[in-house]
Amino acid sequence: MSAHCHTGSKSVKPTASTATSRRVAVIGQPNNGKSTFFNRITNAGAGVANWPGLTVDLCQATVQLDHHPVEFVDLPGIYDLNGYSDDEKVVQQFLETTQIDLVLVMLNASQIDRQIRTPLQVEALGLPAVVILNMADEAKQFGIEINAQELSTRLGMPIFLISAKYGTGCAKAIAGIAHALDDQPNTYQVTDISASLAQNPVTDARIKSLLHGAVRMPSPLMITLTNKIDRVMLHPVFGLPLFFLSMFAVFWLIWTVGIPTADPVNAATAWLQNKIVDPLIAPLPEVVKDFLINGVWNGITSVASFLPLIGIFFMIMAALEDSGYLSRAAYLMDAFMARVGLDGRAFVMQLMGFGCNVPAIMGTRVMRSRAMRLLSMLVIPFALCSARLQVFVFILAAVLPGPQGAIALFLLYLLSFAVAFLLAAIMSRSSKIFKSTEPFVLEIPPYRLPTIKHVLLRAWGEMKSFAHRASTFIVLGTILTWLLTNLPPGAEGLDTFAGKLGGAFSPIMEPIGINPFLTVSLIFGFIAKEVQIGALAVVYGLGTNALGVKIGETLSFAQAFSYCVFSLLYVPCLTTVATIFGESRSGKFTAFSVALSMTVAWVASFIFYQSARLLGFQ
Repeated sequence: MSAHCHTGSKSVKPTASTATSRRVAVIGQPNNGKSTFFNRITNAGAGVANWPGLTVDLCQATVQLDHHPVEFVDLPGIYDLNGYSDDEKVVQQFLETTQIDLVLVMLNASQIDRQIRTPLQVEALGLPAVVILNMADEAKQFGIEINAQELSTRLGMPIFLISAKYGTGCAKAIAGIAHALDDQPNTYQVTDISASLAQNPVTDARIKSLLHGAVRMPSPLMITLTNKIDRVMLHPVFGLPLFFLSMFAVFWLIWTVGIPTADPVNAATAWLQNKIVDPLIAPLPEVVKDFLINGVWNGITSVASFLPLIGIFFMIMAALEDSGYLSRAAYLMDAFMARVGLDGRAFVMQLMGFGCNVPAIMGTRVMRSRAMRLLSMLVIPFALCSARLQVFVFILAAVLPGPQGAIALFLLYLLSFAVAFLLAAIMSRSSKIFKSTEPFVLEIPPYRLPTIKHVLLRAWGEMKSFAHRASTFIVLGTILTWLLTNLPPGAEGLDTFAGKLGGAFSPIMEPIGINPFLTVSLIFGFIAKEVQIGALAVVYGLGTNALGVKIGETLSFAQAFSYCVFSLLYVPCLTTVATIFGESRSGKFTAFSVALSMTVAWVASFIFYQSARLLGFQ
């Protein structure tokens, strides 16, 4: 099969290709496996690139196809090439400002009747394309029959049935992409997408004619395993309690399995220090040795001890995401979210924020309403991200080493939701800036069995990302912390710069039970939450195990939990703040977000700590 190019449209400018590499734009609706197939093509070796004319970075990679370099660009998931959401505008801008050789259109084969509009729009634009029908295995299970050859002939585009998850048909599809590129000597650039689609609208009659006889859909009354499970999981009464019960199970598993994983890491780092690090630095002056051990080594090892816990967390979240359950959580929460001025998508972004606030904030681009986007960006930073998770696990394990620690951890998770929803309700009702009437549309996928390979790869990637972020900030953070705790020379405790810095905030922090040294760790936590435990290790001059004992001996439960509440709610890391500014394009909104989080953190910690003191929980 060869790619068909409709060149009658005046919106396309074909020009002879003179580039040393060809360019393929990958488009498709969200959650159809587009990125999974993209990673198979590029062997997960993609990076982000800044494109002229665009306000966001896009994922891109250059690979060899038939011994020729081909650049693949993974564009944001969209529902309509003529849409108005920020992600849809990004795709429009890319096609109108960038020369491409081919469009790779990814569809979910089990939803072909709803997603076939995208390749028809590409056809209307006159762009050469290859269509990939992913999840063909699921479509077959659901009784969907697709005559790819007939559909390809009618559409005028090569069509390949694959399963990106298991790799079935991927090699043939990649070879087909290379063949389609060989048949396209020109590059193409759209001049006006809206005008072209207005001249060549994709009608329901066109879709029906295209699919008739080429695609056989099962009866909508057919009962599947997904339907049976959803009768329980999406039950109007039991659905939400089951969701929060499952999330409690997640944090219980993290607590009971994740905490013991730190022991072998601590043992290994202790062995490395005794056998390698200490002998290597023995000839150095005492002040240098103190700096290297207490200033750098203890900080790095404190972060390293949490890498297995982070891996377990992301393995669980990847399994939940791949199973299709998180989409159902958004559906369950939509009615409640509407009452606070948000919708189910905001809840999905809040769940995504458990991994990292940054991609969750960037994910708000799928919302067409700026009011909804701003409100979502305002509350997402309260999500309990993985960087905060390691802080909470460490502190709570020191003061509540038993099962109560898992309950306290889950309470922090609930608090993050409660604060986000309460603020959303207040803001949506008190300011026109945050009012939105955008409808909520969500595709609920069938239940899927997560693959071990994908779950492990996701966990490994997140662990590497966590280690990279931590190593990037921890060197600077621990060096500054060591300097502050060791200067001026001869000073100790509150007489050091760190003590004075923490002491300067004492009138504000003492009412919430946070001492000057904890305050110093919070200051460095503004750079990155991963630095907080490392900063504490440097402040106290102790390794991870000894630091845990020290925390347990010197902090009451009320103080420790107040510290966790403040850490949960106060200013997110610098990267998150920069992302809020980049996505909102408003310095005033970014400053308001930072000020709001500081205020909320202090008020929540004050209420808890003073209430705990009144009730005798010291």
